[in-house]
Formats: sequence, structure tokens, C-alpha cells
Amino acid sequence: MSHAERFAELYEQTYTALLGYAVRRCQDPEDAADVVAETFTVAWRRIAKVPEGDQARLWLYGVARKALANHRRGERRHERRTAALRAQLAASPLLAGPPSGGRLAGALAELPEEDRELLTLVAWENLDHAQLATTLGISRNAVRVRLHRARRRLASIMNDHELEGSAL
Repeated sequence: MSHAERFAELYEQTYTALLGYAVRRCQDPEDAADVVAETFTVAWRRIAKVPEGDQARLWLYGVARKALANHRRGERRHERRTAALRAQLAASPLLAGPPSGGRLAGALAELPEEDRELLTLVAWENLDHAQLATTLGISRNAVRVRLHRARRRLASIMNDHELEGSAL
């Protein structure tokens, strides 16, 4: 029997049991699928070392157990890094982003996403036309035209808000 045939047989015989094992130990079904995939990746790489008969299933449970432990360690590392980044962002006014209130913020929120992205790249990231062209994957001329139109739309929205406010 070839390695590929052996692996296919092993997969067919043990997949359901290993998936059940992983699902019962993971909160997210996608995590369980990742654990099972990692288990079978190890089995594929080490197919010559996988024992015969029912010992193969037990061997795969051992591999799945280690894959699950690795997955949990990775989740904990990710949670620690995410918490540290959140703390850093909360403490840094430069990284916090644009103000969320006021006339300008309201007008920006009404713009189409493309206009808002273009204007914020200019205002908050200080990108010039050449840098915008590179970032957006368009020509400098297209940047000039789009930026002009976005600024006009923003001014129009702000003027409309001002007129609405004075009419009240």
C-alpha cells in the first residue's frame, strides 16, 4: 500500500472521531477544524511512523492533543498581544484616530467610503499626491481629480448642514 493510500484509509477511518474530539474541546468549530487539519498534516508528514490498526487512532489522538495544546497557547499569546496593543492605543492620542464628534466628523461620515478614505489619507496620514497614487494604485492625475471632487462633496455637505442649522 502506498503512503497516499495509507493516509486516505487512515483519514477515512478516523476523521469523524478526531473531529468529535476537537469539537468537544474547542469553543469555536473553526478552531476544531484547524486542530483536525493540523493533526492530519502531521500524520501525512509522518505516515511511515503511524502505527497499524487501532494504535493509529490512539496515535492520532495524541497528535490532536498536542495540536490542541499548541492552539490554546497561540490563542493566549494572541490575547496578550491584543490586550497590550489596546492599552497602547488607548494611551496614545496620536494612534487614537480622528475625533468622533463635531461638524467635520458628521460630514465625513456622510461621504462615500472612497472619498472618506482619500481625504483622511491626506489629512491624518499626510500623504501627498504621489504617495496617494501609490497607495491607491491609481495615477497622480486620477488622485488630483478624485481629491478635488471629494473636497467639493465634503464642502457641499458641510454647507448643507450649516444651512439646515441656520434655518432652525
